[in-house]
Amino acid sequence: MNRNEIAGQWKQLKGRAREKWGELTDDDLDKIDGRRERLVGVLQERYGKTEQEASKEADDFFDSLEKASTS
Repeated sequence: MNRNEIAGQWKQLKGRAREKWGELTDDDLDKIDGRRERLVGVLQERYGKTEQEASKEADDFFDSLEKASTS
């Protein structure tokens, strides 16, 4: 599953994001809509992370989804 496929299947993947970041609301998840840049922004807002920290977490999350789909 590549990043475009993740965005296309975001409704099914919201649960995984919620497991990782329990403070994300339904509105947050709808706003993110499978887009990395939006996830970074929401992580900065909700968790007070720096852009670099949020970016690394988002990349790790999307990488894990990509690896899970190839296993």
